[in-house]
Amino acid sequence: MTAPLLEVANLAKHYPMRRGVLLARTVGNVRAVDGVSFQIFRGETLALVGESGCGKSTTARLVLRLIEPTAGSVRFEDADITALRGAAMRRLRRRMQIVFQDPFASLNPRMTVAEILEEPLIVHGIGDRVARRARVEELLGLVGLAPYHAGRYPHEFSGGQRQRIGIARALAVEPALVVCDEPVSALDVSIQAQVVNLLKDLQARLGLSYLFIAHDLAVVKHVADRVAVMYLGRIVEIGPKDAVFANPWHPYTRVLLSAIPRPDPHHKLQRQIAGGDVPSPANIPSGCRFHTRCAFVIDRCRTEDPALHPIETDHLSACHRAEELPAVAAMEAPRVATPAAARRLALYADRRAAAEQAAG
Repeated sequence: MTAPLLEVANLAKHYPMRRGVLLARTVGNVRAVDGVSFQIFRGETLALVGESGCGKSTTARLVLRLIEPTAGSVRFEDADITALRGAAMRRLRRRMQIVFQDPFASLNPRMTVAEILEEPLIVHGIGDRVARRARVEELLGLVGLAPYHAGRYPHEFSGGQRQRIGIARALAVEPALVVCDEPVSALDVSIQAQVVNLLKDLQARLGLSYLFIAHDLAVVKHVADRVAVMYLGRIVEIGPKDAVFANPWHPYTRVLLSAIPRPDPHHKLQRQIAGGDVPSPANIPSGCRFHTRCAFVIDRCRTEDPALHPIETDHLSACHRAEELPAVAAMEAPRVATPAAARRLALYADRRAAAEQAAG
């Protein structure tokens, strides 16, 4: 079997909570990422999905070592990057790049596009001035922009064009892995498809691997090869995209999938709602982290933390009831765990029925 391009093992990032005079007393830890493991192979896209605050972006920055991990290892091209220092780490950074979420904040407003794209080439000592300028024109062509755009400033572009510039900057030093940290969430829906298609075309042309961070599963369905679902600092399910979407083996994944809108006005929305709020990463529940919101919880879930284990080939779940979940879900109506959630669901159903009656 081909060796993975990226291998993450038991990765953790804990932030200490301090109190007292000069914040000298540590009173606990915020476990933003708490034992994450996954692999990415050459030419594939792994999507990391979950609610806001679950640790997706922190994981992305740990993978690139933009922040230092509390524990765990990150191996890229068979080198443990958590142990690299100085020049060795800088050389490896050419092979790992990132596209940030907000194209309005990630580009220097005082630099022209040519200067933005040339900067990583200068930092890594690639080419002379003439070669770098030629590379800038090549990069603009790769992302669908014209050579004359090189002399303009970021504020002269639309959001989609700015994100194309961010993608071009990431590709400047010819990386093997690109981390896409919610690259389309700040864009209009009409522009999102263009950027997603661009990323897929570039992957096919350049042989790139992507770690694609997202919370929109409708986008993930079009771009990913495999999907990892993250909840409260841990991966609770990971597997091939088609398997995860067709037959999810974790209740939280079922909740996320039920929220995907469908382009069918006659489709009856059957939402599975997770009750309550996401627990604080500073006070993680005992046992399964999702048991406080799960519709299929049993006593074992409250005391025993489930390990991520294989259910099918390459499809893993961290749920005590994973094997029986499809049958249980078919027999049990998913609970609406709070009265407020029940009222919201009833109100939505009433409004939908009224709209359907008016339409037809």
